Amino acid sequence: MDTDLALTIGIVLLVLAVPASLAAWAESRMPRIGLVLLIGAVGFGLFALIASPEGYAPADIPGVMLGVLARLVN
Repeated sequence: MDTDLALTIGIVLLVLAVPASLAAWAESRMPRIGLVLLIGAVGFGLFALIASPEGYAPADIPGVMLGVLARLVN
């Protein structure tokens, strides 16, 4: 798997985990879906950071995500 794709999937899962966790918290129930999404986000993120030969700087993330989106559209 491409590390740019893994990083993008991890960020998307992290963004989805936040509202799922907040909704579960607001309804006074355990955030199971939020936890699963968070674990997946951490897994994809760690894979991307470990497997990438040069690593990622915070300034690189928007370009990486746009590159993955451009490959998806084409």
